[in-house]
Amino acid sequence: MVALAIALLTGSFAISAALTAFVKKMAVRADFVCRPAADRYQPDTQRIVPLGGGIAISTTLVIIITAAMAFVKCLVAPGHFGWIAERAKVDPADFLARIDELAIILLSIVALFVVGLWDDKKHLGPFFKLAAQFAVAIVAAAFAEIRVELFIENTIISSVLSAVWIVLIINSFNFLDNMDGASAGIAAIVSSILFAAAAFSGQVFVGGLALVFIGTLAGFLVFNFPPAKIFMGDAGSLVVGFFVALLSLRTTYYHEAQSGQWYPVFMPLIVMAVPLYDFLSVTLLRISQGKSPLVGDTQHFSHRLKRHGLTDTQTALMLYLATLCTGLGATFLYQVDLIGTILIFAQTILVLSIIAVFEITSK
Repeated sequence: MVALAIALLTGSFAISAALTAFVKKMAVRADFVCRPAADRYQPDTQRIVPLGGGIAISTTLVIIITAAMAFVKCLVAPGHFGWIAERAKVDPADFLARIDELAIILLSIVALFVVGLWDDKKHLGPFFKLAAQFAVAIVAAAFAEIRVELFIENTIISSVLSAVWIVLIINSFNFLDNMDGASAGIAAIVSSILFAAAAFSGQVFVGGLALVFIGTLAGFLVFNFPPAKIFMGDAGSLVVGFFVALLSLRTTYYHEAQSGQWYPVFMPLIVMAVPLYDFLSVTLLRISQGKSPLVGDTQHFSHRLKRHGLTDTQTALMLYLATLCTGLGATFLYQVDLIGTILIFAQTILVLSIIAVFEITSK
């Protein structure tokens, strides 16, 4: 099992890093670059940064998931390389039963990638992108079972609620893609914590997806951490948000058959407290100013940190630390009672309150 985990993590990292380096060179030649704009922060007003990181991220995910599907279906399931399944303690039959779900996940990734890439090149209207996100989210929730079912017996209701959550997370990470290393780094931290939750529940399938995703993000971050040498663009941020939402919905936080408390169901909300706070606060701020909440600007938490004198690297690390503060607290939901859960929520609110102080006292 450990060997398989290391292989998934290092393999996805290597492919992602190699593809990102390749795409970076090709983007410059094709003039597929991000130029300074009023609605996007850039440390150097003259700096032109290649786009296309989303191509590397999405391609890596598609390559590894497709390869895993083909390997298990064509080789492991018929009896070849059975020792791999035995050592990894993976049941090929369980994986084969999820082939259709994986196919829909792949189609969802491709659809969001195409929409994002189209927007990166032609600047689509926000409502078209939102409609496309909802279409993908509904299909994924209804047909790939990427939905929350705890305490909700009606499939239609659970699918609709899950679609709303998917779109919310997609846009939260799309909003986070406003500064070097922000969206990919926070997504990697959140996914690592969700991987821990999946491992705790014995979910090999979800855990494997998380490891592939974490490795992919890490490979991209080699080139995206401040100072960024390439941006992911919407072609990347839409896919990143979708995959985080997928992991959050497919991870099992509570087993009714067990005697444990049900408080871990709040884990995704607490783990993603920082990106959700940034999304909601910026949205409300734009609405209060009479602006469209879907039009970009420089009023995010990261921008306000910059106005307090932090460097790009310090800003990215501050965002990572804030996410870790809430995320690590969420991991204790498996072990605490009601009082402990209340304290974890209180800690999360206090972390967000610190962020709010920066919001209020920004220069």
